[in-house]
Amino acid sequence: MLHGYGPALLGGLLTTLSVAALSLAVACLFGLAGAAARLSSSRALQGLALAYTTLIRGLPDLVLMLLIFYGGQIALNALAAQQGWGYIDVPPYAAGVLTLGFIYGAYLAETFRGAILAIPRGQSEAARAYGLRPLQVWRRIVLPQMVRHAVPGFTNNWLVMVKATALVSIIGLDDLVHRANLAASATREPFTFFVLIAGIYLALTTVSLAALAWLSRRYSLGVRELSF
Repeated sequence: MLHGYGPALLGGLLTTLSVAALSLAVACLFGLAGAAARLSSSRALQGLALAYTTLIRGLPDLVLMLLIFYGGQIALNALAAQQGWGYIDVPPYAAGVLTLGFIYGAYLAETFRGAILAIPRGQSEAARAYGLRPLQVWRRIVLPQMVRHAVPGFTNNWLVMVKATALVSIIGLDDLVHRANLAASATREPFTFFVLIAGIYLALTTVSLAALAWLSRRYSLGVRELSF
């Protein structure tokens, strides 16, 4: 049925999963930094974070992928030429991970900011009054409740980002979609391979929904739900 392309597709799937996982880690870093900047008292940081989230969320992912990969490589080599360095070739894998992380960090920044704002401010003030250090307040008071409030928005962003990993094939990364396209071209059976790929992505999102639903229940233990 797959004409011997099963192992190749499995290798592409592993690449896709690693891209998604690393992109999520990068996105969380950008998201936390963006949320902290938006909530800081510095006007400069607030303006910078607002410009980041507004600009990135307003542009198509494909355009940003091509712009950062090609434009970033040109800018990097222009800087390298000024410093007398040799040509720097940015690997598609690193470019894909950083680009997806940078893009979805803008979405997560707003998700995390909203989650933090949903926590009553008096809790942090009371914790500091009891002598807890800022890091302890963050770890014991803010973070657990932030996770609970952020899970719904985080889930949506993760599902979209998993599907957006298909875009990395545009910049030459040998991922699941790229290998399926090669197999479809060689066998002239595009329907077979692309239906299979669609099923794999659907399975990934289904497993993700189940895992994040468990995480939501885990961080909602002891929380009383109001019924109207």
